[in-house]
Amino acid sequence: MSTPSALEELIEALRCLPGVGPKSAQRMAYHLLQRDQQGARRLARALEQAVQVLRHCRRCNAFSEQEVCERCASPRRDASLLCVLEMPADLNMMEQTHAYQGMYYVLMGHISPLDGIGPKELQLGRFLERACDGEVQEVILATNFTNEGEATAHYLGEMLRARGLRVSRIARGLPVGGEIEHTDAGTIAQALIERRPL
Repeated sequence: MSTPSALEELIEALRCLPGVGPKSAQRMAYHLLQRDQQGARRLARALEQAVQVLRHCRRCNAFSEQEVCERCASPRRDASLLCVLEMPADLNMMEQTHAYQGMYYVLMGHISPLDGIGPKELQLGRFLERACDGEVQEVILATNFTNEGEATAHYLGEMLRARGLRVSRIARGLPVGGEIEHTDAGTIAQALIERRPL
């Protein structure tokens, strides 16, 4: 007995989500159809609406319903600082700190040659245009501390310094509330290297 094609299509569609394999997609599909049809309809409407109305902000490249998002349009933000992040989720975390009042640029990824993602795929020309707009005085590189994030930061740093911009990198080290005995050796080593005077 074969599975109905609508069910197969739903399962396959759910597999496009990161970390969702065939079994997880199947469980999700069965759950939505059997236990939460109202949730399934809501999910379908929300996805359809998001795809129709969301676009990339012209200034920060994050998702927005307007051409320029509210954050970029705010006169309260410091236009001389530009913080570069990999993903919109990183921007949300940065905003939760309430420690940064500058502008942002979201790359929507990182350089990863093994995955076929280079500067062209990240549209770094668009980023460079934003960073060299005459308002930005310092670019803060806040990419992740993964191999790809480090490679991206290095590439951007070289590119920006060549154009006379001041470039900084967020610090690494022990997490707030973290205990040394439960921290990996690489993090401790980096915290020692990047120590600062009191």
